[in-house]
Amino acid sequence: MGRHTIDFPAWLDDRVQHIETVLDQFLPPVTAVPPTLHEAMRYAVLGGGKRIRAALVYAAGEASLQSGTAASAQEIALDHAAAAVELIHAYSLVHDDLPCMDDDELRRGRPTAHVKFGVANAMLAGDALQPLAFELLGLMPIAPALIVQATQLLARSAGSLGMVGGQAIDCASVGLALSGEELKLMHSMKTGAMLEASVLLGGIVAGAGSAVRQGLEAYAAAIGLAFQVVDDILDVTADTATLGKTAGKDAAENKPTYVSIMGMDGSRDLLQSLHAQAHAALLPLGPSAAHLASIADYIVGRDR
Repeated sequence: MGRHTIDFPAWLDDRVQHIETVLDQFLPPVTAVPPTLHEAMRYAVLGGGKRIRAALVYAAGEASLQSGTAASAQEIALDHAAAAVELIHAYSLVHDDLPCMDDDELRRGRPTAHVKFGVANAMLAGDALQPLAFELLGLMPIAPALIVQATQLLARSAGSLGMVGGQAIDCASVGLALSGEELKLMHSMKTGAMLEASVLLGGIVAGAGSAVRQGLEAYAAAIGLAFQVVDDILDVTADTATLGKTAGKDAAENKPTYVSIMGMDGSRDLLQSLHAQAHAALLPLGPSAAHLASIADYIVGRDR
């Protein structure tokens, strides 16, 4: 897995290709009954996406690996954890795009799942991706206590106190003037919770000690918020072709964003502060956290 690879773009490309292969193997084949459902699941997951959440799992695993840990078992477990977070992310996008939610027709530069397969099949595909994620965690070849920790973390991060709760707040906030703290809470749940879970899952799987986990938690909180700040900036500055999804929807739907509340300059100042916080959190982890540091740079660099 290469714990100290210097060439980050090559490492990231390798991880993206690797998780694509892993997901292809874990998803049911289209030949399995019911075929349309499985085709919709595979369409929603494969063939696109930055795979940042999977990369965070792998990078955190590198930063946390304890001496004496069986590398092969750890790599298998990291594959399961990385696939699990990508499945949860894919299911959330399918449901977010539905007519009853954001009603979007474009995702990753192609028709959304409900446009391609119909609303019912898209809904069911999302429903099926979620339990598959937890099945994969249960199959990790690590200590049962760590499997329990990982399962509880992902469930909490994806549920009403995390991603789903953040989406509920987002839906209820259209047209409202949120404060900066209210916006931060919404995004820490909607987007940040799953990014943080990705980092912490990598640490759990690799058997990270308490000191390392503290560093991972601080790093994850900073990059989770930074990711959303960049998204808000890009919704204003980037076009649809660049984003792979409809640009300008937040403003068109009068959704509160960092740009609408803090302005562009204020949002970019916050982004740089979060970037510095992420790097500071990794200092105690040493060279093994190099890829986590590079991912922070990559997330912030999306604004350029």
